[in-house]
Amino acid sequence: MGAGRRWLHVACTNTLTLLGLGERSRQGANSLGILPEFRGVLVHDSLSLYNGYPHARHQLCGAHLVRELTAAAEDHPGQRWPVQIRWALAELNKQAVKARESGLTEIPPERSRIYLESFHHGIAVGLSLYPRAPGRKQAPARNLLERLRDRAADVLRFADFPGWVPFTNNTGERALRPVKTQVKISGCHQSEDGAAHWLTVRSYLDSARKHGLSAFEAIHRAFTGNLWMPPVALNA
Repeated sequence: MGAGRRWLHVACTNTLTLLGLGERSRQGANSLGILPEFRGVLVHDSLSLYNGYPHARHQLCGAHLVRELTAAAEDHPGQRWPVQIRWALAELNKQAVKARESGLTEIPPERSRIYLESFHHGIAVGLSLYPRAPGRKQAPARNLLERLRDRAADVLRFADFPGWVPFTNNTGERALRPVKTQVKISGCHQSEDGAAHWLTVRSYLDSARKHGLSAFEAIHRAFTGNLWMPPVALNA
């Protein structure tokens, strides 16, 4: 974007999308005006800036964790703990999907117990293989295992609330994908104002899409004085 760079931030739900520019910092994330007072569940990767929102609860993206566990399994082919933890998370997600589709508010304990035990056991075994080294710098496997242990509630929140907490942040990734594709094809914007206006349009179109409107219909309504707006209940 011109001679400078900006970070692309996204805040979205299954019904609304908001895209905006900012620095790669908490201040940049705050510039969207959503996170400082957000009190729901924030689904994200493990970027440290998200830790500074005390009003929110967290769900660490399962897809990111699965990729990290897959990399650990490839780096340590003789060790079972990364495969066991990955399997436990994948099976818990399957049970969460089944519970949601059945209209249940929780996974029946008899269906989740074995996977929860496998998850925690795998972490314990892994930690026993990688004792803490002196100083702050630790092995990547130790860092991953400590995060899984210390933030287990944030890793497993999707299993506690299968009806409304997703396993991944794929909704946000999908909102970003068309923007990234457009930048790859057409290049960066030449001004920050131009990029900001373009993201406002993208936010409008993606939100309208989630309510069943095509891009053509949403644009037509905007140009004919009948701008689409989300249902009032969604803004309450």
